[in-house]
Amino acid sequence: MTDGTDQLSQLGKPVSTPDAPEQAQLERVENPHPDTDYVARFTVPEFTSVCPVTGQPDFAHLVLDYVPDRWLVESKSLKLFLTSFRNHGAFHEDCTVHIGRKLVELLEPRWFRIGGYWYPRGGIPIDVFWQHGKLPEGVWAPDQGVAPYRGRG
Repeated sequence: MTDGTDQLSQLGKPVSTPDAPEQAQLERVENPHPDTDYVARFTVPEFTSVCPVTGQPDFAHLVLDYVPDRWLVESKSLKLFLTSFRNHGAFHEDCTVHIGRKLVELLEPRWFRIGGYWYPRGGIPIDVFWQHGKLPEGVWAPDQGVAPYRGRG
């Protein structure tokens, strides 16, 4: 049985940041514990994109939680995918849901959620939450740990 690392095109190699999310290549590896329900979490405290209207930068703190089935996301490919949003014009809701749907499509997890905690634009923070599936019974999914807006620090 292979863990899928022989199929990876980015890990351990110099790779430039994709110019747009459509150009990014998300990759996966086999879960070494597909018989066990557990939560894997990625925290992205410095996510950036741009406003599709003004072109001004938008900033968010993302938290991605999932209960894997057969697949895990390869973290370098995830980093490159998320970084590809830096010059991508989209509203907060679109960015957050797009990321969640792409990961669910790739991983086919038992459960997935993303919290997008966006910093204020025009004085109003926008938080976006998306979930796929139901958390398996008995699995501990801790609070995402991002405080309600008070400077987010």
